[in-house]
Amino acid sequence: MILNVDLAADLPIYQQIRDQIVEAIAHGALTEGSPLPPTRTLAADFGINFHTVNKAYDLLRQEGLIRLSRGTGAVVTAAATDQLLPSDWTARARTLLAEAVARGMPADDVLQACRTLLDSFGAADQEDTR
Repeated sequence: MILNVDLAADLPIYQQIRDQIVEAIAHGALTEGSPLPPTRTLAADFGINFHTVNKAYDLLRQEGLIRLSRGTGAVVTAAATDQLLPSDWTARARTLLAEAVARGMPADDVLQACRTLLDSFGAADQEDTR
């Protein structure tokens, strides 16, 4: 797994790390049991404070996507669908969709972009197995 952090971006570094790990899980690059780099190692690689990485990992732990332990460090857990409340997801999606509408993006383009992104995560394959 390769993470890229833009130190000059408006998005906080911990959020960039968290988001990229979530995407790696969605793409299947990280699966259940996959270890994540130790916080101090990842922080040193990026030249950032280890508390920043710790905050990203703690968010992932709260969301049920990783578990943290002294013996094994940070490890990806099984997809935790019960951890993500529909209202949480809906609120975040609502804001993103509102931004698209506010910028004048046609509804068909928004829907196509959503389908393309879902397909990139293998969502169509997951639907077929249910």
